[in-house]
Amino acid sequence: MSPHLRPDSKDRSFDYTAHLAEVCSDICFRVPELNHIDMRQVAVSFSQTKHSGAYGTFAFVVPLRFENGELFRERGGKRWRIQRCFKRDGTECLYLMYFSVPRFIELTLSQKLETIIHELYHINPAFNGDIRRFSGRCYAHGSSQKDYDAAVQRFAVYWLKQEPPEEIWKFLTLNYKELTERSGRLIGTRIGKPKMVRFVEDEAK
Repeated sequence: MSPHLRPDSKDRSFDYTAHLAEVCSDICFRVPELNHIDMRQVAVSFSQTKHSGAYGTFAFVVPLRFENGELFRERGGKRWRIQRCFKRDGTECLYLMYFSVPRFIELTLSQKLETIIHELYHINPAFNGDIRRFSGRCYAHGSSQKDYDAAVQRFAVYWLKQEPPEEIWKFLTLNYKELTERSGRLIGTRIGKPKMVRFVEDEAK
């Protein structure tokens, strides 16, 4: 059994978002197409859902910069920017990743991995706070959603073939009931969705 899942843990709690961030870091390290992502500037958060059914959003990524990594956008003769987000150590985040709980936890291992990688693949190759933009009208997924999904599946298979330490990802094999029975209550980071705020020149310094 993974040391992360031992039932005799003193505080009987499991930091789900911290463990998801660890999985993301390992995926970005082992999958060449995602090497550009520095998880130190990506925050992972819960997104609470009322139901755990198979339909709905499982995860989503929020970029904290505009197109091409621009800090601000002109609107109504004023400059606006996306609300800034910092980690406890003062590191500014360029992206927020939200996982819908408990819906995400009820997925299978392969579905969870593909969901994680699907969102990571949205991160711009320049890692500039903008999303990856494909040519054409459907810039988020490219001209073919099928090709996007195929790439995600290929990356998931590749990552598992690299034999990442089981203790990193073993918790992803469990559903909500199994996880709480083994590890106690689930805890994690909750970050409010960022808002548009007036841009102040001093903030960029």
